[in-house]
Amino acid sequence: MPTIIPESERIRKAIKWISAERQNSNEPFSVLIEKAALHFNLSPKEEEYLRIFYEQEGEKVVVE
Repeated sequence: MPTIIPESERIRKAIKWISAERQNSNEPFSVLIEKAALHFNLSPKEEEYLRIFYEQEGEKVVVE
């Protein structure tokens, strides 16, 4: 049975995962955000939150 994770915890884990992946690959943030959304089962609203979060951090997030 899968463990249910609170929304804020999923977003925190997604941000940590994206940061780790960013160090190991050259993939754009848009691709990493999409992968994180699938990996952590994020809602479209949570995925949009990640896009806004990284844009505010000054990262270029291009939606393809």
